[in-house]
Amino acid sequence: MISQVGDEMSEPTQAVQQAALAAGWSHRHRDVSGGWLRPTVFGAVDGLVTNASLIAGLGGGGVAPHTVILTGVAALVAGAFSMGTGEYVSVTNQNELVHAEVATERRMHARFPAAEQDELAETFRGYGADPETAARMAAAVSRDPDTALRVHTREELGVDPFELPSALAAGLSSLIAFSAGALIPLLPYLAGLNVLAASLGITAVALLAGGMVVGRLTGRPVLRSGLRQLALGALAIAVTYTVGSLIGGHAA
Repeated sequence: MISQVGDEMSEPTQAVQQAALAAGWSHRHRDVSGGWLRPTVFGAVDGLVTNASLIAGLGGGGVAPHTVILTGVAALVAGAFSMGTGEYVSVTNQNELVHAEVATERRMHARFPAAEQDELAETFRGYGADPETAARMAAAVSRDPDTALRVHTREELGVDPFELPSALAAGLSSLIAFSAGALIPLLPYLAGLNVLAASLGITAVALLAGGMVVGRLTGRPVLRSGLRQLALGALAIAVTYTVGSLIGGHAA
């Protein structure tokens, strides 16, 4: 009998959802957790701007192409490992903090289950449920300790303890992305084209393209995202070139 009622209730629901799907309804979302997008984008942009600015400063100072290559490669390696280890340690520390808070929450559930259930009912009331419905919902959730812990942690910490980002993946993403970004302004010099303008030109294209890709991923205006990243990178490069020119000219 229950199965028949469930089937009868599901048919209108399915019809509503099918009609909504036909009209464009969708629950597919972009990844907003930052698990891979943030370290990858940050690493690539940081590598590109850092090494392009460094090369511009050296070029403004009038150093030899060999020195530009040596310094650029050293900066690529050092920066990549710095970014990778920094991201790994950062995510590891964040995850350890979450685990410690989850352990505290688990102890509170074991020692004060009634208080925790009442707290959950209060949360549901805050979402608009009437007291009786909120109490039933809290009781249903509290029957499963893992579910109760997950709901409490989401509400109180704003994170899902079962879906934390991988520190290793974040570290590797940063290391590889920084290396790729830092390599771009070095390519003309590595190819024997020892002209600063060529390095800055390929950097400008990469900044514009990278910004447009990020805009595409985040749903922002593509061209505006690309121009914004190009403008910020150009500012850093211009300042470093000016500093290099002043110091190089003074030293000469």
